[in-house]
Amino acid sequence: MKLDILLGLQWGDEGKGKVVDVLSPHYDVIARFQGGPNAGHTLEFNGIKHVLHIIPSGIFHPGKINIIGNGVVIDPIVFKKEIDSLEQLAIKATENLLISNKVHLILPTHKWIDAMQEEQKGKQKVGSTLKGIGPTYTDKVARIGFRICDIHSADFSERFENICKIHTDLLKKNSYQPQEDIAAVFTEWLNALQTLLRFTLIDSEYELNRYLKEDKKVLAEGAQGTLLDIDFGSYPFVTSSNTVAAGACTGLGVAPNQTGKVIGIVKAYCTRVGNGPFPTELLDETGEQLRKQGHEFGTTTGRPRRCGWLDLVALKYAIMINGVTEIVLTKADVMDNFELIKICTAYQIDERTTHRFPSDINKEIIPVFKEFAGWKQNLSEVNDYEKLPQNFKDYVAFIEEETGVPIRIISTGPDRSETIIRTT
Repeated sequence: MKLDILLGLQWGDEGKGKVVDVLSPHYDVIARFQGGPNAGHTLEFNGIKHVLHIIPSGIFHPGKINIIGNGVVIDPIVFKKEIDSLEQLAIKATENLLISNKVHLILPTHKWIDAMQEEQKGKQKVGSTLKGIGPTYTDKVARIGFRICDIHSADFSERFENICKIHTDLLKKNSYQPQEDIAAVFTEWLNALQTLLRFTLIDSEYELNRYLKEDKKVLAEGAQGTLLDIDFGSYPFVTSSNTVAAGACTGLGVAPNQTGKVIGIVKAYCTRVGNGPFPTELLDETGEQLRKQGHEFGTTTGRPRRCGWLDLVALKYAIMINGVTEIVLTKADVMDNFELIKICTAYQIDERTTHRFPSDINKEIIPVFKEFAGWKQNLSEVNDYEKLPQNFKDYVAFIEEETGVPIRIISTGPDRSETIIRTT
């Protein structure tokens, strides 16, 4: 059995949470491989809206094993709040959530350093969620990070004090004073560790490989999106981890030859939270219409998302980097009442037309568009692909033809029931 990978192909917020929730019944294990509480995966079913930040989106399915892999970073305070909210819904996460010993922990000082560094960047700030993600991954690479397995070490207190001193010295050197009660936050953080220790901590690389040998079906779940990848995204306006398919191997300890399908999630249009280049962004009434009808506000931050037309140049790039084998198209229903819809098919850069996503995406880019007639029909009322309006099917066919990848699933609304799975 091979490990399948599910990830976003744009700047995040593609609807990964819902899709994992829909696919979970077909898998035995759902494993998150990167990111932290900067992610926000929204699931809707039974008339209730659920938001997950760290925990895999298969947690609502009894009998499924959920794993937080070594590539993830955890803030114990956020984790405790997430567990508390699940317990209010009678979800006993301790029964089916396992956590890698190698997960790195976000300290309160990481969040303060994040805020300080973002402030120092001025106009060049990347639009960080200020959750401490970047500084935590920085410490991981600098080999001074703090892992869950370190909690049990004999020198826990000494190591914890040393890393906090490194951080507080940096804050003092830059004259940065946190706005919170420092002592109270540290007390809350240390108390929240007890929630983490209620869970089974595992060497996830061994367990995942064992599951695969036992022919269990495993789905790797990514956070953020391909265009936010630290290596291949719109640098420097990116996240601090590898969001691409290769990141599933390093974030879970599974070899490349153990991977199977790569399922890419893409919105029928584009959105972005935070700063950075966005070639197809709409700064007009159409962009505002997409935002309002799509309820495009950050799940984690609440910030309004920037909106624009679907970008095939960026999408083809993401498909190539990830080796995508099938596409899930989400939020097409947001454009149900649009008269005219556009897709970017090329870029004009320095008076030259290109179909390549440039390394320096910060250059001035003029998108080249192809226009489509809107379908002017409520897609959420349709549950059979053949009964969808022809204009929408033409839109789907064009994306498939241009990318060379089949669209297997179409989301026609936020609820898990509003999903069309194509068999042909």
